[in-house]
Amino acid sequence: MENDAIISANDSHIGGRLMSGYNTKQRRALLAFLGEHPDELLTARQMADALAEKQISLSAVYRNLAQLEAEEKVRRSAKSGSHEAFYQYLDAKGCKGALHMSCIKCGKTFHMADSNAALFAKHLAQSEQFTLDAADTILYGTCSDCKEK
Repeated sequence: MENDAIISANDSHIGGRLMSGYNTKQRRALLAFLGEHPDELLTARQMADALAEKQISLSAVYRNLAQLEAEEKVRRSAKSGSHEAFYQYLDAKGCKGALHMSCIKCGKTFHMADSNAALFAKHLAQSEQFTLDAADTILYGTCSDCKEK
């Protein structure tokens, strides 16, 4: 166990490993990085490269991302035409329950306006008899900045 680990009373043991509350230097650095990039879909490699100066390995990034995904603090997704997994930080202010739109050219992710998301979900429910799970949905397209280029 690392010297800088902080263990809370809410921690649980799964398979002999301490989960959720095991707050290492690596986890804190990754969370800080994700918090600085809430509107981006990033690969584990991109995160590891950005955190290399803090001596955080790719395997540590994957290990922490798996735990954060289980805690519903990050979402893993795939982009069309890519075999890589992309991660988005969901614990950022305003992300919970928001319908996300991601630009296929620049990779920036936006929140759809709540009123538009509600209209979209209502239209799907009425015309398609389909209930949208906005928390797990990302719409892919081209943002206005990239469209103008």
